[in-house]
Order: sequence, then C-alpha cells, then structure tokens
Amino acid sequence: MFRILFMPLLQIPSGHHHVADSIKVQLNQSADDYHCEEVELLSYSYGNLETLISSAYLQWIHRLPRLYSQIYKYAAVKEKRTNKRFYLYEWLFLKKVQRLIEQTKPDLIICTHSLPSCIIQQLKKRNLWSGPVINVYTDYFINNLWGVDSINYHFVPSLDVKNELITRGIKAHQTFVTGIPIDPLFRNVTPTHKEANRFTVLVSGGNMGAGSIQKLLNRLNPSGSILYKVLCGKNEILLHYIERLNHSHIKPLPYVSSKKEMNQLYDEADAIITKPGGVTVTESLWKKLPIFVYEALPGQEEINLHYLKSQGLIFDLQNSSATINVEDKITDILINGLSQFNKRLDTFYDCVESNDVSKIIKTILSSPNLRG
Repeated sequence: MFRILFMPLLQIPSGHHHVADSIKVQLNQSADDYHCEEVELLSYSYGNLETLISSAYLQWIHRLPRLYSQIYKYAAVKEKRTNKRFYLYEWLFLKKVQRLIEQTKPDLIICTHSLPSCIIQQLKKRNLWSGPVINVYTDYFINNLWGVDSINYHFVPSLDVKNELITRGIKAHQTFVTGIPIDPLFRNVTPTHKEANRFTVLVSGGNMGAGSIQKLLNRLNPSGSILYKVLCGKNEILLHYIERLNHSHIKPLPYVSSKKEMNQLYDEADAIITKPGGVTVTESLWKKLPIFVYEALPGQEEINLHYLKSQGLIFDLQNSSATINVEDKITDILINGLSQFNKRLDTFYDCVESNDVSKIIKTILSSPNLRG
C-alpha cells in the first residue's frame, strides 16, 4: 500500500481542494492500493487561526480588489526567480511540515497549493525529506511561490507551462501536461436532448456564490432566447434574490454537491457564464462548452483570463459597452462564432496526456528511478 499525502493550504472550498479530490477519486478507481490523506497546512499548523485568516483573505479580495491585485502581481508573478526564498513562510511552516511528514510517513506528497510546495522544496534542499513530490498546478500559470527546481514532478495545465518549466531547467520527463485535474465524470460529453427554440446557459459564481451575478443578471435583460440556470453556490442571499425575481427565463439552483447532478447540468447546457477559475474553466473546456467571462477576481483569475484570452478559449463580457445587449452578443456567438473556438479547443487538448493522473502516479511510485 502506498501512502499519499495531499497538501492544500486552506479549509475553504477552492480549486486546490477540488483538484486534490479529483486525483483521489482517480486513485480510488484504480486497481491499486492507496491510502490518501489530505492535510490543510494552515489549520494543521495554527488551528483555529486558519478560520480568521481565511475570512480576512476573502474580505481583502472583495473590499480592496485593486490593492490585492497589485500586491499579488508584484509578489507572485513579476519576475521568475527559480531560487527565490520566502524566509517568513519558512520560519512559520518549515518545522510544522517536517513534523507532519514524520507523523504521516508518506510515500509521495502531492502539493495543490504553492505554499506547501515552497516549504517542501526547502526541506528537500536541506536533505530533511528525500521522497518524491508532485506539484499539481491549479491555474494556467505558475506563481513565484511554487517550489520548482527541487520538486520531482510537475502536473501542468498546458504545453505553454511545460515549456516555461523547461526554460527554467526542469527536464521534459519530469513534466506531464495533464490539464488541471478534474473529476473523470466531467471528461466526457454525454449526448443530451436540448430545447430546439432556446439555448440553456449556466451561470456560475463558484461554490461560495461569489461575484457580481446580480449585476450581470440586470444587464442580461432576458428575452426568452436563453434559459439561464444560475448556480448560487452557498450564497443564500443570491438564491433568494433570484427567487424573488420570479423570472421565467432565470432559474436559481442551490449548492450542487452531487458530481452526477453537476455533470448533467453541464451536458444540458449550451454555454457557461463564469469567472476564470482554473477548475470551472477546465471542466467547461472538457465539456466543449463556450465560456463567457463576466468577472475576474483580482490575482489568479486576472492572470488566467489573460492567458485564456490569448489562446482564444473564452469570450470576455467584461468590457461590453452598456449600450450592447449582452444576451444578443451571447446568442450571436453561439449561432455564428464557434467554428474557430472548437478548432482552438481541439488544439489545446491535443497536448494533454492520454493517461489519467492515476496511471502516471502509479508509474512514479512503481519505478525506483523515477521516485527520487
């Protein structure tokens, strides 16, 4: 039996957790014997303080988005320095992570957040951990906090990120273009009967219902050509707001915990309106859904948006003039503007590994030459 330790950072629902969960699902579906343990670094290290920090983090993003964006871009992506040190984080977490590894005795560590990766890199440099480590990137870029040069393997979202790592000295055989890992259920499109006279468009704000969906709905001015299914997440205020609208073309949906139900919603949809979070975008791309972006949260999502636009994989609604009918714009693209999108989508996923991540992990764990 192989023991695998997954290391996100926070307890709040995020792409880091979804990616870890999707890999665990694939490992559990395989015929091999794995014991998977997931430990959020901050709560493990500092207990209930994690809740306070998570709340402050979310408040910062929503109340001071421009400041957060500027600091994130300066600290995380301004310049690529392979050996950059983060001494404060090392002081706060190095001994905690060392103790965690001694307690759990993993055969493999999988980092789905940059901070655990940063700390483990320093443990490896100091010869305090010699086992294999995989970085699994949950956005379409690599921020400066990720440990890179001492990490054994990298599961990357795109060929562009693989090429970036190679230019930074990582060997090609250490890097696998897996795409951002998602639940296997979402990797296939199931033929579904769809309405002939109108489109169905999902509207997503993430599991926490974050984002300016109310403003978006006011701008849509639904005419009946599109049925909007709004994923409200855990935002009860948004759910009740839409219920009170009592609009025949806007259907609010409460938090969807079932992967099977979410998969059906994807298959019934003709497109999705969302923020450019790594996991939601990746699920939508595998479902071959045209993606319309109405808002990008500061930091990671802004950078994801820039990359996805450069690849022609999303349609940006953010800068639409107030005089433009947003619904007409969406409808026109769905009727007339998808041929090039579908070609770009095929090109993008031609680069993705044919093996799922569980098979790659099995190869790593089963081959002594690949493990260290």
